[in-house]
Amino acid sequence: MSDLKSMTCEACRADAPKVSDEELKELISQIPEWGVEVRDGIMQLERQFKFKNFKQAIAFTNRVGELAEEVFHHPAILTEWGKVTVTWWTHAIKGLHKNDFIMAAKTDELLER
Repeated sequence: MSDLKSMTCEACRADAPKVSDEELKELISQIPEWGVEVRDGIMQLERQFKFKNFKQAIAFTNRVGELAEEVFHHPAILTEWGKVTVTWWTHAIKGLHKNDFIMAAKTDELLER
């Protein structure tokens, strides 16, 4: 099992495979703070991050945005006072790709800095 934080997010095409049920179990175990949500039939990874105030929340939001821009893979981000909700999925395949798990792990790493 590879460490997701050390992996590189690759370009994803519309014909890329979604993660299998077996892969899902393995990958989600590496990012235990994340949950799988299904919206409009689309599986997504989601985590809520808590902060002491809005300034810290917006700073984290900006770091997530910079990370997303580096690899051109973008999450949904909801920034509120004291919390940020980040949701990863691959729009091109309308579901979860290994990239989403890599990006979730890298998002966790941003919090550790």
